[in-house]
Amino acid sequence: MSEIQATTTMDKIVSLSKRRGFIFQSSEIYGGLNSCWDYGPLGVELKNNVKQAWRRKVIQERDDMVGLDASILMHPRVWEASGHVAGFTDPLVDCKVCKQRFRADHLEGDKCPACGGELTEARQFNLMFKTFMGPVEDNAAVVYLRPETAQGIFVNFNNVQTTTRMKLPFGIAQVGKSFRNEITPGNFTFRTREFEQMEIEYFVKPGTDEQYHKEWIDRRFQWYLDLGITKERLRLREHAADELAHYAKGCFDIEYYFPMGWSELEGIANRTDFDLKRHAEYSGQRIDYFDQEANEHYVPYVIEPSAGADRGTLAFLLDAYHEEPDKDEVRVVLKLHRALAPYKVAILPLSKKEPLVAVAKEIEQELRKYWMVDYDDSKAIGRRYRRQDEIGTPYCVTIDFQSLEDKAVTVRDRDTMEQERIPMAELSKYLWEKLAW
Repeated sequence: MSEIQATTTMDKIVSLSKRRGFIFQSSEIYGGLNSCWDYGPLGVELKNNVKQAWRRKVIQERDDMVGLDASILMHPRVWEASGHVAGFTDPLVDCKVCKQRFRADHLEGDKCPACGGELTEARQFNLMFKTFMGPVEDNAAVVYLRPETAQGIFVNFNNVQTTTRMKLPFGIAQVGKSFRNEITPGNFTFRTREFEQMEIEYFVKPGTDEQYHKEWIDRRFQWYLDLGITKERLRLREHAADELAHYAKGCFDIEYYFPMGWSELEGIANRTDFDLKRHAEYSGQRIDYFDQEANEHYVPYVIEPSAGADRGTLAFLLDAYHEEPDKDEVRVVLKLHRALAPYKVAILPLSKKEPLVAVAKEIEQELRKYWMVDYDDSKAIGRRYRRQDEIGTPYCVTIDFQSLEDKAVTVRDRDTMEQERIPMAELSKYLWEKLAW
């Protein structure tokens, strides 16, 4: 892992993100807001591509999955049933000297890690953001910003199953924002108070749950490999018995080797029938599945692959970052998978003279029908190539004066830097074959 530490520090990714428009500090002109980040023009494309690649794999390519987009604000009884109101807490301690706050379970000793001062006794701190619905701020109006997307799926189990007529096993997938009032957020976008989840609840017949749990672990691990994550930087870690949530039968984390060490990208848990039974109890509604073949009602078990869109985007950025010698300089290149790259193609006319610009603009408009395209005519062509390398654009199309004669363009590959002359009439077909995934 020494190569990761030597070439890919978090500072380099933070600098690249600001410089090239991937991620900005939220409210920066006011001094920023701790642990809140804005995705810039390139960052929003990258993150959307991560989410689209996830949706394609877990919904589009399967006939046993459907999507959902549940409300962020839900009835407060939802969070009582799920156990979040009573038990979604972290132990909080304060330094009596410097007044900083820490999670007690993250400290190695009984002194403040910042100044060595004495710490207060730990107290439990609920991580949910509380707000009020309506004009009156009283206990009857309390609602919460959801701390996870899963509960929106569980409370819609009957609605989805009835309207889609899905038979077990089947799953519901959702991408959405969640909010946790973390005591100690940090490490750029790895741990934030506002984050986006890509979550699946896959419902199965009790007794088949362990089989499907293993299948989802294998599938989700392979997804990261298929999108270019280096295998040596990815691992599975099984939760020990004392780590498991009280309702979980088993859980595995997919971990990535971040600059701060091995940390979770995605968790795949066997949640048994806990959630559906709790919501049936608290709502007074029947929530179960009628198996027509067996002629019986039962409450399904659920397998939950839960991934972070922000953590995934950060991992893809880190893993794609490379520094390579380039004569007397260093070439920075983001070797992002072509499915994830913000721009797929860059159009680079060799000159700003009208004949070249006219051809370049015509090519640009044609390619924009299919992909996100960048147009760059500023400074030397070598500089422009380097800019596209640094933002991860897989292919650059150069239009030169010869193009006016032979009706061909030069296509440069980001990773190999090899160049190929392609007839303009065949350019779209050529790029379709290269960018297909």
